[in-house]
Amino acid sequence: MIDTAVRFFQEGGFFMFPIAIVLIVGIIVAIERYVYLSAQKIINRRDFNRLHQMIAKRDFKGALNYAQESGSAMSTMIGFGLQRLARRQGREDIEYAMEEGLLDVMPRIEKRTQYLATLANIATLLGLLGTIIGLIAAFTAVAAADPAQKASLLSQSISVAMNTTAFGLMSAIPILLIHSVLQTKTNEIVDSFEMAGIKVLNLLSDGSGSRAGVQPQAQAATAATPAAALAGANARTPV
Repeated sequence: MIDTAVRFFQEGGFFMFPIAIVLIVGIIVAIERYVYLSAQKIINRRDFNRLHQMIAKRDFKGALNYAQESGSAMSTMIGFGLQRLARRQGREDIEYAMEEGLLDVMPRIEKRTQYLATLANIATLLGLLGTIIGLIAAFTAVAAADPAQKASLLSQSISVAMNTTAFGLMSAIPILLIHSVLQTKTNEIVDSFEMAGIKVLNLLSDGSGSRAGVQPQAQAATAATPAAALAGANARTPV
């Protein structure tokens, strides 16, 4: 496969060089996005597990501090909700805040992935353009050539022109496959954000509802709702 691509490149014309540049740029973008998305998947899972444990223990101040210090996409989204919780706002406001946080981090997750589809299309079009220009040059040269050499010259020129299309397709197909893989990883990360938001909301609702009703009278005065707990902690120690 590599030997064939090298032969196409050597026997092609000028358009082989821009196609090669597009291929190199596509490979660089693909590697960078794959490494970034793989790292984000691990970091987001770690931060969600940590924040989930803190919220389950009603350590809302610690969870908010961790979310602000971590800076990951998952921590940013949940941190938006915890800030609304500190203001004693309801579930609906917290949900809206986490949706806002998700919109805030989405560009970081989806950045540059769509470039791969564009680069694949550019490689294909450059290959076709190189073939058409090569054929035009071939027929122009054949028109002024010796009749005995026309058939040989025409077949050789067409072969060189078709190499451009072949190399363009050989560059575009792998880039499209990589784009599909990265798009799938991106969608998985986005789905994990939505699931994490629902789990956090349900955890906060469980803590503010049934749990407050079974507390003894002496404890009820000091441990009302998650929002009150976080607000009280914030009043004592600035976040």
